Amino acid sequence: MVEYDIKKRRESAHSERDDRVLPPGLRLRNLFREEIHHVWDIDRSELIENEYIVRNGSLLLRPHRVEVLGWPLGEAEKYTPILLDCFDRDGWFHGAFDKNRLVAAVVLESRFIGSEQDQLQLKFLHVSRDYRGLGLGAKLFNLAKETARSRGAKRLYVSATPSENTVNFYVRLGCSLAKEPEPELFTLEPEDIHLELRI
Repeated sequence: MVEYDIKKRRESAHSERDDRVLPPGLRLRNLFREEIHHVWDIDRSELIENEYIVRNGSLLLRPHRVEVLGWPLGEAEKYTPILLDCFDRDGWFHGAFDKNRLVAAVVLESRFIGSEQDQLQLKFLHVSRDYRGLGLGAKLFNLAKETARSRGAKRLYVSATPSENTVNFYVRLGCSLAKEPEPELFTLEPEDIHLELRI
């Protein structure tokens, strides 16, 4: 396993850009409630070569090869009601559309969490495989960050899939290991890498 130095990674990595011009036909807008089920149309497939674990307050990278072919069986049925409940509590849902097809989405929870009750959770952020590398993920993340700030949050909380690409993406955007993982979220997702960003 290889120890991951977040500070060094930030200094050496190219920053994620969100200032790129979107390709023709691609547009961003808020999602309507009746569109939420379309998040499962996003192609989340990827080949994962490595994953992170947390040991003694540090990120360690270890080999873990798995090909993700899509959403796990039952994921849509389990999480659609959770997303609808989030929407009904004034959660923020934003999507990227190629013509009428949803190709990326981000969701910001409305409930404040943390010991200081000053954090909002980035509940969902996925970009379809064919649309990665365009700066779309960073653009959606930064929109969520600005929305969280406008709602009074001081920090953004991210429970990230431990894959190397996912964690590296959030670290390049300024996230670091959460000093105090949210107990409820940590219990639900103990294998995830729990991150935060001061905003």
